[in-house]
Amino acid sequence: MHETLSHIIPESFHFTTLQGTQLVLLLGIIMFFGALGGKLFQKLKIPQVVGYIVIGILIGSSGFQILGKDTIAALNPVSTVALSLIGFLIGGELKLKVLQKYGKQFVGILLFESITPFFIVGGIVTAVSFFFTKDVVTSVSLGLVLGAICSATAPAATTDVLVEYRTRGPLTTTIYGIVAMDDAVALILYAIASTIASTLLGGKQLSFGAQMLTIGKDIFGSILVGSIFGFVLSMIIRHVLTDEGRILSFSLGTLFLCTGCCIIFGLDNILAAMSLGFFMVNFAPAKTRSVFDLTTKFTPPVYVLFFVLVGAKLDIWIITPYLGLIALIYVFGRTLGKTIGSILGATLTKAPVTVKKYLPYCLLSQAGVAIGLSIAAGNDFPETIGPKILLIITATTFIVQLLGPICVKKGVTKAGECGLNITEEDIKKNTQVKDVMFGNDYVCNQNSPAIVTETTTLSQIVDSFSHQHNLNYVVKSDNKLTGVISLEHVKEVLSIGEFADGLLAMDVMDKPSVTCTPQMSLPDVYELFDSNDVDAIPIVDENNLPYGILERNCIDHYLHARILELHRKIENLG
Repeated sequence: MHETLSHIIPESFHFTTLQGTQLVLLLGIIMFFGALGGKLFQKLKIPQVVGYIVIGILIGSSGFQILGKDTIAALNPVSTVALSLIGFLIGGELKLKVLQKYGKQFVGILLFESITPFFIVGGIVTAVSFFFTKDVVTSVSLGLVLGAICSATAPAATTDVLVEYRTRGPLTTTIYGIVAMDDAVALILYAIASTIASTLLGGKQLSFGAQMLTIGKDIFGSILVGSIFGFVLSMIIRHVLTDEGRILSFSLGTLFLCTGCCIIFGLDNILAAMSLGFFMVNFAPAKTRSVFDLTTKFTPPVYVLFFVLVGAKLDIWIITPYLGLIALIYVFGRTLGKTIGSILGATLTKAPVTVKKYLPYCLLSQAGVAIGLSIAAGNDFPETIGPKILLIITATTFIVQLLGPICVKKGVTKAGECGLNITEEDIKKNTQVKDVMFGNDYVCNQNSPAIVTETTTLSQIVDSFSHQHNLNYVVKSDNKLTGVISLEHVKEVLSIGEFADGLLAMDVMDKPSVTCTPQMSLPDVYELFDSNDVDAIPIVDENNLPYGILERNCIDHYLHARILELHRKIENLG
């Protein structure tokens, strides 16, 4: 795999200059094969994000090198946009009522799940490094910096799994809260660790106080910028916009302006985007909150691009046996630390049982912040531990980005939170007529048809309505549907007097204006209700044999009951 395909693939396909059709072709390759990889991995019951990353590995630095380093670097704005979208949507999950309910739990778990791996990874890496190098200063410095970096948790891959599996519940809420605040803790720990390491290694670096001031500027400056843009966006939507297309355009434009300003001023664009989302969901008018649903519809192709590029950046062939061992120890220590810390934090804050048991599965992903800090370490310690840290974080990111989403899926599945974040529209899309009719406690009991023949007398039809309030089916000798009789129609016929006594079913029936089949989806059925202005539709099989009656109020009852059931499940989870 060290050999590339450069002798096979023309130079123009290396996309070192992204112009014109090359850019279009490049984006097409990434989008098409990334989406294909995601779909294939979904078929294997593996989160789609793993498929995106694997495709990136295959076409990137570790694979066929179709995407060169210059190409990947030129597409960095895609990663910036994706992380801003992720931050915005995470901020939209941090409602004040949620923070009031879970705030202490978030902070307690956050501190323990961040600080515990710092000590565990720092201690183990220091011991193993000293065993091989006999250099106590370098070993301690390496352990401190890696311990600080390991505290970060990547929000992107984690939240992508939550969205894919439509999760909702205390574990999901806790995950959103933790990944939203995790970066700040990692930055503070890195400031402490790098200051100590710089002193030990004799390098020149900012003092701890100066670093803390810089971090404070990054954190509070980012929050301020995000809040300002959130206020501006809420004013625009409140007073100017009504249609969804313009709301989406202004929302994305505001988000990207916010991100651009953060880049200019050296602030954290993820934290700023979170603040923008937090402001919108908590302080903007209720009608402006549709921006989150609209933004969610826009994000899938951006996520494909982002995660394919994440995989393309990973180069797994540059790791020496020594650094490979340190990388494995790092992954083990980080996993152990996150597990112990999250369990301890959840226990002390009296979090729900599902959070205590399954949160450790959901904190393993590592990417953006960890890679950013490793680059900072490379700049801060270029002649000592910096290059080693860059290689170790690259290797471990490869491992945890593949395993992390799988573990997240396992955690939320075991917690019973998959499929709970759905609406009535979601249920409609996945429900057929037969699901509403049979085998369900939510439907009306009287959905069986009253069947009469064409020669049934009017008095017999009236008698049938005393036992069955739905439509009467009129069938031919071969039992196929030929007409329907409603109670309202019978009342009209009876009003004509004695002449009505001699009428038969064939005289008073109407031809069915519309029918449906057991396999028809509910959105299609609702369209039939509206377009034909009816509230009940006969159900027939493929041979036009009567099957039942579908009433609109019964479907409404079914959907409402399903939503209530989901809410009860969420409440029972804690």
